[in-house]
Amino acid sequence: MDILKFKDYEGTAELDMSRRVCRGKILFIDDLVTYEAASPAELQTEFEAAVDDYIDTCATLGREPQKPLRGQFNVRVPPALHKAAALRALAENVSLNDVAVRALDAFVNIRSVDNHNVRVTLNIPEESLKTLVSSASTQTQWGTAHVH
Repeated sequence: MDILKFKDYEGTAELDMSRRVCRGKILFIDDLVTYEAASPAELQTEFEAAVDDYIDTCATLGREPQKPLRGQFNVRVPPALHKAAALRALAENVSLNDVAVRALDAFVNIRSVDNHNVRVTLNIPEESLKTLVSSASTQTQWGTAHVH
């Protein structure tokens, strides 16, 4: 699903084939605010108009517009993981909240990089024994190392 962004709000971008329209709704607020357009090119404009209309409607009603995701949520984890996280927080002299923030940050923002080094030894007669060495890089390169 594609996500639209405007003024700290996010919204969906969906295709409704039965009605032959593009549509969406503002995410992460309790109020239901939807928008639609005849083409994908127009959907961003309709989303922005829906956000502005939501903010204006809240002002007319005398209430604050909801801010998406205020930064608090409950998480249920197995007791053993809870205990391990609490012990890690104690060992690191940080709060359990800091441990959760670090874990979420690593999950969301860090891309894993695999670096594999492989060494293959051929089992051939001792007088011509060679070891092939490869290292992961943009181009795989094979070299030989003579063993005596």
